[in-house]
Amino acid sequence: MTSLVLAAPRALSPVLPVVAVVAVLALPVSPGGEGGAGPADALSALIVLYAAIRVVRDRRRPLSPTAAVVLGLPVVGLAVAAVGADSPGAGLTGMGRYLQVFVLVPAAVALLVRDRVDFRLLAWSFVALAGWQGAIGVHQYVTGTGASYQGEQIRAVGTFGAQDVMGMATVVSFGVVCAVGLALGRAPVRQRALAAVCALALLLPLALSFSRGAWIATAVTCAVQLALGGLRRALKVGATVAAAAVILVGGFGVGTAMLQERISSITQVTAAPDQSVTDRYSMWAAALGMWREQPLTGVGLKGFPEHRDAHSSLALSAGSDTEGAGAAFVRQPLLSPHNMYLLVLAEQGLIGLLALAGGWLALLVCAVRRLIRVRAAGSGLDCGLVACGLLVWQLTDFAYADIGGPSTVLTAVCLGLVAWWALAPSPGEATPR
Repeated sequence: MTSLVLAAPRALSPVLPVVAVVAVLALPVSPGGEGGAGPADALSALIVLYAAIRVVRDRRRPLSPTAAVVLGLPVVGLAVAAVGADSPGAGLTGMGRYLQVFVLVPAAVALLVRDRVDFRLLAWSFVALAGWQGAIGVHQYVTGTGASYQGEQIRAVGTFGAQDVMGMATVVSFGVVCAVGLALGRAPVRQRALAAVCALALLLPLALSFSRGAWIATAVTCAVQLALGGLRRALKVGATVAAAAVILVGGFGVGTAMLQERISSITQVTAAPDQSVTDRYSMWAAALGMWREQPLTGVGLKGFPEHRDAHSSLALSAGSDTEGAGAAFVRQPLLSPHNMYLLVLAEQGLIGLLALAGGWLALLVCAVRRLIRVRAAGSGLDCGLVACGLLVWQLTDFAYADIGGPSTVLTAVCLGLVAWWALAPSPGEATPR
């Protein structure tokens, strides 16, 4: 009996702590929070510690040389940018955040995922979190208790509040990408049907988030996943999604006027941009101005807010207005260019951008190459589609957003899943011991 009790915990998947991080993001964020480290960030630190303990206990090589190089590339640019920061405190804080999101947590997740079963468990946890946040978001839209949008409190933000309007959109987008990848795999029909239903259902809260960047990234990613899964299937799924969109928008009139206005604003960014687009262009120009002054090393970590006013135009507003979803009116300062590539270029220079983006490009190449291999073998296609989809979504969204907020931890988990798929010795084997 004692041996059975002791053996039970060993049978548990080591990826369950990572699932706990995803589950913690279902909890509500306190209104008016300042955006510091939250429960999910604390749990992610414990995951890194847990993975390190497992490596020491098992006495095995933690990562292959290729994986160590790819995941460790950002450290080069971070070290240089931390030295050039305006203050030691800002350099250490910024370096810690970047290491958490792009190095430590992804490496820990890659070490804790043993096989495709663990991978699918994490993918389904993303879908479950997206369903929970999406349901809250739809309720906010229907009852008028969401974040403020054009004078009405109808914007779906889930539990993230008005200070993080991109949080729910990011979570729901990840859920859509995971559900589409699982539906396009070769799992039992019942599982694929459930994943397809989840993907279609999550389109509604994604639309009600009014996030143009998330819409674009999700559309691009789903198109890539369909193309990688097979052209014949892509045509069938595309027709189904188009029919569902017509029924939701045309038949039931789900947010027709505002959604059409929001969608049309995507093509009006140069002709008649709104203030949010004008602010974004101004901050992009400011980031490029900082890079021209320090092309190799940038202005240092956490240096964008300090140098923003010296490089921005008079068209930049004082901040963005947020209210609703249980929070009072707050004017948030614009502390980043809302473009990850330009943020890295401004603060870390060409060295940092090449190191960080070079690692992402290597992950993408390795992930797609492995997906092509397993597509012929007929096993593990769903994992490959999820991994490639998550990375494509993140790289596309980085053109409209950067890291920040509680949902940033999910970015680290996604990169860990991609790293396991791309850099594991075999797509169907566990990490080598």
